[in-house]
Amino acid sequence: MPVISVPYAFNQEELYVDLRSMFGHSLYLKCEGFNFAGSIKLKAATEMVETAERDGILTPKSILVESSSGNLGVALSMIAASKGYRFLCVTDARGNLSTRLMMEALGSQVHVIADQEANGGFLGARIEYIRALCASDDRYVWLSQYTNASNWKAHYRTTAPAIARQFPRLDVLFVGAGTTGTLMGCARYFREWHRPVRIIAVDSVGSVSFGGSPGRRMIPGLGMSMRPPLLDESYVDEVIRVEEANTIRACHRLAKGGFLFGGSTGTVVSGATDWLARHDARELTAVTIAPDLGERYLDTIYHTNWLQDIYGEDVLNSRAVPPGSWADSAAPAARWRRRLDLQTGDRNGDQHHQLQDRKA
Repeated sequence: MPVISVPYAFNQEELYVDLRSMFGHSLYLKCEGFNFAGSIKLKAATEMVETAERDGILTPKSILVESSSGNLGVALSMIAASKGYRFLCVTDARGNLSTRLMMEALGSQVHVIADQEANGGFLGARIEYIRALCASDDRYVWLSQYTNASNWKAHYRTTAPAIARQFPRLDVLFVGAGTTGTLMGCARYFREWHRPVRIIAVDSVGSVSFGGSPGRRMIPGLGMSMRPPLLDESYVDEVIRVEEANTIRACHRLAKGGFLFGGSTGTVVSGATDWLARHDARELTAVTIAPDLGERYLDTIYHTNWLQDIYGEDVLNSRAVPPGSWADSAAPAARWRRRLDLQTGDRNGDQHHQLQDRKA
């Protein structure tokens, strides 16, 4: 029986759902929502905070500040409450109300950015607000999940090894792409593994993480309105882009089977099952990751009025899915069964200057 004294000490790592009965393909869904923060972001939050403490960046007088669409904000709120830090989360209007209320219940402050940028995103405005805040008061410490190596290292140390233990014959791993911390941590780990694993990134249509045109995105969690500084595409074999309407359909299909998951899970399951349907996957061992559960999305992706206002009355009608709506593309430096030289990406930090000014 586990006995803990701090909330971040508990995380159920070894739980998978076999989706074959619901989707007709062998796909194992790793569930990451069973901890007191309710999401996979607990891992990155813990790693970043503990690293900052070891490096002397965080002191008892520090005020943590971070940009988050929700889940990382909840994880940092929980850790800050437990450790006695003050925390300010800078989010935007797309965030779920329940997530904001949860952060406030844990004693954090929440600042909401309401004005969209020309590219349809909020991230740049959130970051500029944090920069101005840090410049005005040196007590503020910005961990910067977008550039912080502890983000991906958390998954290199925990998430990927956990998958490897359960699936020693793993063939394909589908990972949602937000900050790309989970993606890069898992990809780096399996690059060094004893057998090749195909790494497939799953992104939202409208995200510019892997190039392409920006577009409206209403579901928080995956996608970025700028290139993720942590991303190194030489570790990625393929990129799949999923329409939000298909994200919603996958979430509701899971819910009909009794599994209430969040929007990011709908996206990765949508992309993964479509990929498996288009390939000879009968002998493949395939895994994907569910970052959180669905209770934080009851007023959005599980709310009929919200769905119809945003996506139209036919959003839950699977027959309304247009042919070819599942967009996929090869990553610029695809790799399968061999190690490629770096073609793109940015190991030398040339593209990191936009977000590099973490406040110490």
